[in-house]
Amino acid sequence: MLKKRDLHDSHVLFNLMVHPEVFPFVRQKANSIEEFMFLTKQTIEEEDQGTLISRTILDEWQNPIGTINLFDVQDGYGFLGTWIGKPYFGKGYNNPAKEEFFSELFYEKDIHTIFMRIRKSNLRSQKAAEKIPYVTLANEVRKDIYDQLNKEEDIYNLYQIEKDNYIMHQLRLQHQQQAQPLICAVEEQLKEA
Repeated sequence: MLKKRDLHDSHVLFNLMVHPEVFPFVRQKANSIEEFMFLTKQTIEEEDQGTLISRTILDEWQNPIGTINLFDVQDGYGFLGTWIGKPYFGKGYNNPAKEEFFSELFYEKDIHTIFMRIRKSNLRSQKAAEKIPYVTLANEVRKDIYDQLNKEEDIYNLYQIEKDNYIMHQLRLQHQQQAQPLICAVEEQLKEA
């Protein structure tokens, strides 16, 4: 579902990014395909330097449909930026992409906190963030970062994902999955009795 960014997907991603329902919420905006390719090349270089982690989101046929990034990586944290093309809205790609990316960040990279700054006007992204069980609103608990994001104007909510909360959620899911066959067997026996 994810792959490292490369220049080959630039035309498809650019065409998806410039849609008016996507473009305002993209951090790395480009007004031409040439500018998008330049930004992609720069993104790849920044990943090599360890200041950014970027992946292309793929659909089930391996077509590029958006990007997921961790920007401003330093001291074990960074800021999440995700966008998916309009034709793929509401089709269930967002959460699996985030799950795969978070797993890579927390288990393979040295990341312990993922921040999400979401415009208060972007209700779609706020609702998506609030559906994730291990995400917390951090406006108060990380007031220093919240105030820095909103120093000019009150624009953003700040959310965070802590590695420990993510791992605890994953462990709970594993236990539920392991218990499910036992629960089904007991229910079957009760039906037969």
